[in-house]
Amino acid sequence: MKITRISAVAAAAVIALSACGSGNDTSSGEKNKAGKDFQALNRLEIIAPAAPGSGWDQASRAVQDSLRTAKLAKSPEVKNVPGASGTVALAQVAPQKGKEDLWIASGLAMMSGVISNGTDVTLDDLTPLARLMGEYEVIVTPKGSPYKTVDDLFAAIKKNPKAVSIAGGSAGSADHIFIGLLAKHYGVKPADVNYVPYSGGGEATTAILGGKVQAGVSGLSEFSAQIKEGKMSGLLISSAQQVEGVQFAQTAADVDKGLEFQNWRSMMAPSGVSDALKTQYTEAIKQMHASQGWKDTLKKNAWNDNFIAGDEFATWLKEENTRVKGVLDDLGLSKK
Repeated sequence: MKITRISAVAAAAVIALSACGSGNDTSSGEKNKAGKDFQALNRLEIIAPAAPGSGWDQASRAVQDSLRTAKLAKSPEVKNVPGASGTVALAQVAPQKGKEDLWIASGLAMMSGVISNGTDVTLDDLTPLARLMGEYEVIVTPKGSPYKTVDDLFAAIKKNPKAVSIAGGSAGSADHIFIGLLAKHYGVKPADVNYVPYSGGGEATTAILGGKVQAGVSGLSEFSAQIKEGKMSGLLISSAQQVEGVQFAQTAADVDKGLEFQNWRSMMAPSGVSDALKTQYTEAIKQMHASQGWKDTLKKNAWNDNFIAGDEFATWLKEENTRVKGVLDDLGLSKK
């Protein structure tokens, strides 16, 4: 199958981009920084379905901080449940139907994990709240690497695939999908790439800096600090142009415009929550999105503001699942 078809599918998939429960504050409405009467959430547990340092962990803690700062939640806490592209956490949360005070970070990696792992539970077993942001993928090498561009890297892979290992997220994740697309572009079978999956960005970073792998792939936010500090070299960013603050040897447009790519992350709740609680959750996220703290967080992490919430997000999610399955089918990674 030609790369143009797969890239087009991938681009569409990732760029197209009352009574309250006992866990809520039942006192009189508290005015948050948005200037609106809002009944703040009380205790809230946010599940980050990956290890500390990962993109999901960063997103979850950013939501935690922004909700607290804007006085939208009194005691938000983050719990890490890593494993299998987020599907380990999904399997824990999905059965807790109607559970209050519980959110889970989700996104493209979890959606693709469900499809590539053939899990019994899916995103249909959760309540969609909002898509929060999109993030570009980047390819990096450790300082002193002989590979100065992604062209150099894949020339070496094409010559001897097993001699060049690339650290990334779980099998079937956004990282893996992007590597598969690059492999197709450079005439390498995706299955031949020596892709080494890790459950979190911290583990992948350690492997790259420690010389255990020759390159790494992840979201921009996970490697931007190391690139700025000169510990890693940025070979490629999946945007059409360079981004502020971090320089890369090549952009997707320099290689092939069809390789422009964005990961996305979201917040979900268990299925079966009441309409009143779903409305309150959605309003909390909308007000968080409008807060200055969240805007500052987007800018700090170079996240793209691709926000949609509520029913609009739920409709988009079904369409996205169809598109992502098409990508994974084309890459031979689909089991569901």
